[in-house]
Amino acid sequence: MSRSIRKLDHIEHALSTGPSLTHGFDDLKFIHNSLPEVNYKQINLSTKIGELSLSSPIFINAMTGGGGERTKEVNRQLAEVAKETGIGMAVGSQMAALRDPSQQDSFRIVRETYPHGTILANLGSEATVEQAKVAVDMLEASALQIHLNVIQELVMPEGDRDFAFTIERIEKIVASLNVPIIVKEVGFGMSKETVQTLTSIGVMAVDVGGYGGTNFSKVENRRRNNQLDFFDEWGITTACSLIEAYHAVGDVYVISSGGLRSAIDLAKSIALGASAGGFAGYFLEVLMKHGQLALIDEIQKIHEELRLIMTAVQAKTLFELQKKPLIISGDTYHWASQRGFDVSIFSRR
Repeated sequence: MSRSIRKLDHIEHALSTGPSLTHGFDDLKFIHNSLPEVNYKQINLSTKIGELSLSSPIFINAMTGGGGERTKEVNRQLAEVAKETGIGMAVGSQMAALRDPSQQDSFRIVRETYPHGTILANLGSEATVEQAKVAVDMLEASALQIHLNVIQELVMPEGDRDFAFTIERIEKIVASLNVPIIVKEVGFGMSKETVQTLTSIGVMAVDVGGYGGTNFSKVENRRRNNQLDFFDEWGITTACSLIEAYHAVGDVYVISSGGLRSAIDLAKSIALGASAGGFAGYFLEVLMKHGQLALIDEIQKIHEELRLIMTAVQAKTLFELQKKPLIISGDTYHWASQRGFDVSIFSRR
């Protein structure tokens, strides 16, 4: 099967399987503040991910490209939405365009549509330094996402089976490119040890890509004759991944993704240490079912509701929101306890 046909399959199956809605954020609660000394109009939503300065913590996470005219049109529409709302955007894996130059337009359309926006290029961890440079140049990208998708590849009938020297390849890309490198999981989460390893080789930011959003094991299992359904429940939830990253040693920025659908999901992510949140499946669902105007309205609604939440907890900035107390319970608490993390540090601050 060609990569372009597979890209279209991924869109169809991602929409039909839907999110698992088990990201773990329901286990988190803010502590109510009856006396928030803050004015809603003072709320500032700007943030930084290393060298990247963003006016909003929301960005459209990697989804598609490389599937011909249909994926080009999806990327054009998403880029128009990002431009209208002033948020950043990542494209899907550009490997298809590197192997078939006729697919490059399905990615370049993003930069053509959003000439001054924060655009993230995207490749898998099998990429070489030269491929990474071409991907960044293709979009005049602000940064490069390197995605980790071991479970997806293992379930994918035609997927990779050799993951040797992945760390070495990423390290070479970090050392050779002049844009920030963000390493991203695709829905199975990140452990403390993974984050520490990536930090040790100079990675600027990690996108935890936690379990709870689009389940790429289920997506790929739909394309198999013999199901590997034990991988459908595999992974670390988004909330637990953020706790893992919080306890990692090293200086790294953290991005939350994996089932984010609302302002409260984003606010809890930030309170667990994230600097931004990537929305993918939910935004694609709104776009495909209701159109661009509905997606613009939804992003503006999330911005407004995030400001309301920040007012309620007395946080004028996202940096202040990162320091607000949270109560952690349920499976997230049990996971953290089993992993040796003292989650009372979140409730007592």
